[in-house]
Amino acid sequence: MSKTILGISAFYHDSAAALVRDGAIVAAAQEERFSRKKHDPRFPVNAINYCLEEGFVSPDELDAIIFYDNPLATFDRVVENALAAGEEGRSQFLKAAGQILGDKVWVNDHVQRALGSLGREGQVLFAEHHMAHAASAFYPSPFERAAVLTIDGVGEWATTSLGAGDGKDLRLFSEINYPHSLGLLYSAFTYFCGFKVNSGEYKLMGLAPYGEPRYYKAIVEHLIDVRDDGSYRLDTSYFGYLSGMVMTGERFAALFGGPARQPESPITRREMDLAASVQKLTEEIMLRTARHLRSITGESNLVMAGGVALNCVANGKLVAEGIFDKVWIQPAAGDAGGALGAALLAEHVYFDRPRVMTHGGGDAQQGSYLGPAYTTSEVLAFVNRHAYPHTLIADQEERLAVVAEALAEGKIVGWFSGRMEFGPRSLGARSILGDPRSPTTQETMNLKIKYRESFRPFAPSVLRERCAEYFELDCDSPYMLLIAPVREERRIETDRVRFDDGDDDMLAVINQARSDVPAITHVDYSARVQTVDAATNPEYHALIRAFEALTGCGMLVNTSFNVRGEPIVCSPEDAYRCFVRTEMDMLVLEDVILWRHEQPALNEQEDWRKTYELD
Repeated sequence: MSKTILGISAFYHDSAAALVRDGAIVAAAQEERFSRKKHDPRFPVNAINYCLEEGFVSPDELDAIIFYDNPLATFDRVVENALAAGEEGRSQFLKAAGQILGDKVWVNDHVQRALGSLGREGQVLFAEHHMAHAASAFYPSPFERAAVLTIDGVGEWATTSLGAGDGKDLRLFSEINYPHSLGLLYSAFTYFCGFKVNSGEYKLMGLAPYGEPRYYKAIVEHLIDVRDDGSYRLDTSYFGYLSGMVMTGERFAALFGGPARQPESPITRREMDLAASVQKLTEEIMLRTARHLRSITGESNLVMAGGVALNCVANGKLVAEGIFDKVWIQPAAGDAGGALGAALLAEHVYFDRPRVMTHGGGDAQQGSYLGPAYTTSEVLAFVNRHAYPHTLIADQEERLAVVAEALAEGKIVGWFSGRMEFGPRSLGARSILGDPRSPTTQETMNLKIKYRESFRPFAPSVLRERCAEYFELDCDSPYMLLIAPVREERRIETDRVRFDDGDDDMLAVINQARSDVPAITHVDYSARVQTVDAATNPEYHALIRAFEALTGCGMLVNTSFNVRGEPIVCSPEDAYRCFVRTEMDMLVLEDVILWRHEQPALNEQEDWRKTYELD
């Protein structure tokens, strides 16, 4: 008998919904894409509605609705933490308790109000947070058996969990509990370096190659005790998250030479070196943990999820070390992916239904193209309603030739094609594209398109069959979750620079060409690689092939279709709005092409920075 299951994550950050039918993923999306509020934590009404529409299912036809977290276990942690913190933890307790008692405990009521039904089970099921992460990593993976590693800030009590999966069976057998958390340690340094917690960690990772790990010794001598098996304990006296509303305390600031950097202030050598130091530690812990997990499970494959699994640099080092034969990482590794994991848990554990592996040895994630798509007819209805000048090119080869020629001329292109990605990465469905050969592409994209920090690198989308010609990478990387070195013969050697304080000094080095594809080559000669395969995304693959035919270069610069502080675009309207408020040259909406210079002047010269909260 068929089973249709709705998974939900909400009330912390990145709320989402996912629909699974008979073990196959039908749809998944984050609420932020519809609400246009970045990292929207609210109950994902819009994402749920999309999933139900995509699956042609009504709420009362759902066999189960499952939440990704156990609110009562989380409340138990909050209470125990408050008792340990005493009066100092009062404000934190009131906020956390209010959130849990006001929302999470009443998930049944939220579902009933939003859907008018609790499904055929008559009540919402609840998963454990790290089991939801583990399920999101194991069940869609291409492996019949695998070791399982989940690492994040905290879920109920667990912060790091080790386990194994075999067929439909999944178990976690070891964990590290709050307040000891690698994810919270990384977030503490994110906060101290002036970035926003739960969204700025990838900025810290991108900053690390500019620095030297000169604070590493101080971290391991004072903040954390790391053992050979990768387990660890923090000295919580240095941190503020146990008793207050900030991540770090006075002892932390004293250890690292003064107070935290203020957001938007100049980045100094201290921040670069702090980033390099905590990144080195993170990599070491993940490698030690992986070796231990391989030893105790005997498994040859590894799957990963949790927010720390989005650390592409550490992932790349893990793959390069060869500890496991193969590694698969859930592309929506953070809390959004918990919705998918919860639905798959209900399918295989609660309903005890068998797992069916995909044919051909691939994964079941479908390229993570699990969000809404729009037809050319819908796009035409939108542009015609507003009388936006456009060109319809229904022939794919002709259309891609026009786009490839624009890219080869150095134009920046907004690319909107097919189903939206699920997870934080744009993978060629909602992307901004550029020419990787140009030494000015990175600066143009950062300052005139994305309006973001100049130091942040861009990723390449490379033809799967050309990957080895550009990168030292021996496996596929379809979800842009692995950092790999640019091949030696493509590099342009530059002197290693120690930065003085100040943005101008950094910019001079950022704009140096380091390879024959300078727009995607980071300061340490690395790149965050996406391999593009014809079977998973045939149109995107064909576009890169068309660009290669013109230029001899089998890759494009690919960054997310948004500006700083804004979620990735979902609809044609979102894409157009982003397009006209930046200096993109071309917008491709399915079979429709719009040129920036042909568009009408904005009726209202609205500054997008007033519309979206900067992070």
